[in-house]
Amino acid sequence: MFNKKELMNYYLDFYEELLTDKQQKICNYYFREDYSITEIAELESISRAGVHDAIKRSELALEDFEKKLNCYESFNKRQEYYKKIKEFNNQEINKIIDQCIDTE
Repeated sequence: MFNKKELMNYYLDFYEELLTDKQQKICNYYFREDYSITEIAELESISRAGVHDAIKRSELALEDFEKKLNCYESFNKRQEYYKKIKEFNNQEINKIIDQCIDTE
């Protein structure tokens, strides 16, 4: 399974636009660019506690979005089904599956 930062990165892929602009910025620094809380505080001219609070609120929001919408879980299930179907090794089906995978 994934650690918390990896999971939050995946959730951001699906739900980033549902966060506030400030949350998006801080989450990108913290989860995607691996900045420390201190570095983010300096860049954003806010306290370390403010950064920490924004990260925690964002994590809770992202987890809540996933709980309600299940986009990430659904995506993973589809990927597993595609892999199983491709094991049948039918060229026509595999072409269709490849198109499905490429469009997601």
